[in-house]
Amino acid sequence: MNAMTRTVPATMAAVLLTGHGGPEKLVYRTDVKVPAPAPGEVLVKVSACGMNNTDVWVRQGAYGTEEDAAAVSTWRRQGNTLTFPRIQGTDTVGTIVAVGEGVSTDRIGERVMVDFSIYNRDDDSLADIDYMGHGRDGGYAEYQTVPAENAHVVDTDMSDVELATFCCAYLTGEQMLERAGLKAGERVLVTGASGGVGSGIVQLARARGAIPYAVAGKGKEKAVLDIGAEAVITRGVADLPQAVAEVTGGQPIDVVADLVGGAIFNDLLRILRPEGRYTTAGAIAGPVVQLDLRTMYLKQLQLHGSSQGTRADFRRIVGYIEAKKIRPLVGGVYRLSDFHRAQADFVAKDFVGKLVVVPDAIAERPV
Repeated sequence: MNAMTRTVPATMAAVLLTGHGGPEKLVYRTDVKVPAPAPGEVLVKVSACGMNNTDVWVRQGAYGTEEDAAAVSTWRRQGNTLTFPRIQGTDTVGTIVAVGEGVSTDRIGERVMVDFSIYNRDDDSLADIDYMGHGRDGGYAEYQTVPAENAHVVDTDMSDVELATFCCAYLTGEQMLERAGLKAGERVLVTGASGGVGSGIVQLARARGAIPYAVAGKGKEKAVLDIGAEAVITRGVADLPQAVAEVTGGQPIDVVADLVGGAIFNDLLRILRPEGRYTTAGAIAGPVVQLDLRTMYLKQLQLHGSSQGTRADFRRIVGYIEAKKIRPLVGGVYRLSDFHRAQADFVAKDFVGKLVVVPDAIAERPV
């Protein structure tokens, strides 16, 4: 039997992804059944949920396959776990209102940030990783069930909206830097630095004692400087390697943390010092790139692919939040019922940081 402190309604509002395709595949409904926590789970009343590129790409089926880069396919290469309808949304913050069998009722009332990862293993391997919003329902709803161990109390005075800016972006960024072995004193070039992951990496690099240089869109330079970039190069410069050399004073770039891909890929490898490390978790300018293998092997480069992060990465993110080493960057707040406008604005990228969706009933401010 589930335990709860107050009456939980039978139905809730949620945004359902009904299939691969355009925004019309996202349907806002108010008659969705509220899930019940299974043994070992908690029921979270959602107060905020951050938006991510993965939401859009999964909707579009834009991940391709190893055989066909243009194929309509979902996120997992290890076997599809996405079924429709699915409630997306990874970056959930909310309050535990009920617990399943085996979970202490003392947890009811806790404000939590959800680690969205479905690890599927007991070790730190990410070979079979999945996530809430894909393999099970996520936080674009008024209620969400999650395993109890994935619901973390964070000792912070940040608002729910602010706390919802961290999880997916910063966990992804932390694992990128972990895979590349970024160390204190090293220089890292961050592409897509005004977005959720990119702005997170700038701050996470500083938290490690490294020196981040950033590439960002025109008009976003000051915002990226304000969160810790040593210097910012405006996206689209004619000669990116030369521009980087100018802002670093000719000092070497040890790591490239790339979220853009596309036409600048080879320039990024040129920018790296010999024995430098390239790490990526996204390709917003194009996933299919040309690689001159001679650049890679003659410069002794390491290339790392990365997605999500480990339990240890998540614990470090929580520690950085509690120590005030990283700060939220809210680019906008939207009501759940206005989800189509939220995702359209997200795709337009005319913001810095993260967009956050809040249920209509507890919206913190009109939008």
